[in-house]
Amino acid sequence: MALNSIGDLARGLTLQLRSTQIKREIESLSRELSTGKVANIREHLHGDFSQILLIDHDLTRLATFSTAASEVELSAGTMRTSLTVFQNSVSELSSALLAFGSDSPVIPDEQIGAQALNHLDTMMSALNTRVGGRNLFSGTATDRSPLAAPETLLASLQSELSGMTTAAEILQTATNWFEDPAGFRAAIYQGSAEYLAPMQVSDQEKINLLVKADDPVFRAALRDTAVAVLASDSSLDLTADQRAALFKELGVQLTQASDETVRLTARIGMAEARAEQAAARNAASRTGLEYARSELIGADPYETATRLQAVQFQLESLYSVTVRNANLSLVNFLR
Repeated sequence: MALNSIGDLARGLTLQLRSTQIKREIESLSRELSTGKVANIREHLHGDFSQILLIDHDLTRLATFSTAASEVELSAGTMRTSLTVFQNSVSELSSALLAFGSDSPVIPDEQIGAQALNHLDTMMSALNTRVGGRNLFSGTATDRSPLAAPETLLASLQSELSGMTTAAEILQTATNWFEDPAGFRAAIYQGSAEYLAPMQVSDQEKINLLVKADDPVFRAALRDTAVAVLASDSSLDLTADQRAALFKELGVQLTQASDETVRLTARIGMAEARAEQAAARNAASRTGLEYARSELIGADPYETATRLQAVQFQLESLYSVTVRNANLSLVNFLR
């Protein structure tokens, strides 16, 4: 009977090849154990990637929705805070102006003017709020501040009111200038005429933040505040009684603007809540999809650990055989 054998060199190469194969298998199993995913997805799914591709597509879409919801939530929250600051200033100035009308000796004109100027600066700063490098009240022109400086507003309005001698004339002229496209919008408002497009935060829901610094409620509040600043000094030639009547009318109008701002703030708060709810739903959907994905390509940790232990034992056995072969000699063979 013929005996087939391999030489020492061939045996060494065979052992080395087997050692490499076992090491690769150990590396693959170790990766499966650490990541919880099978190393060879194609083999595990028998070449059918349809389900995993569908899940990955849904996860990508949810990631986009989650980003949009987070942006809306941040923008709406910052808007709400800015509008609260704006409304507080409007309300405080309204109270001061109405107090002046009821008891004028108590509050000097200069103090009313200083308060109005401070509130005007606060209100315009609130509308110039930025978050994440974007201006919130500029419409689609998020790269620039929506309003010019308060000094520019006062100078522009002062030139329009020059020569006015009655409260009615002053209010009507100021109203006309703030409503005229060639007035406030051309000289002071620097944002876009277009609102930002609605943000898609889920498959079924879009959220609008339709607020710009040139909206009627803001124009009315800025108008009355700026008139209060100009009426408190010699910019307008008014008698004490005319000034008191003007301040009273401005206080009443600012009360209305304050109420409108509260309603606008509530609307933005509702948008913020909707974005938060959408983000929570997206997170729940993402968790479910990730679980389904794990079920498809997940590696059983117990089975993987068992296989890894068996392969490591094979490697140890191979090393033992290799060492024994390396220790063979002609003397030992002849004994």
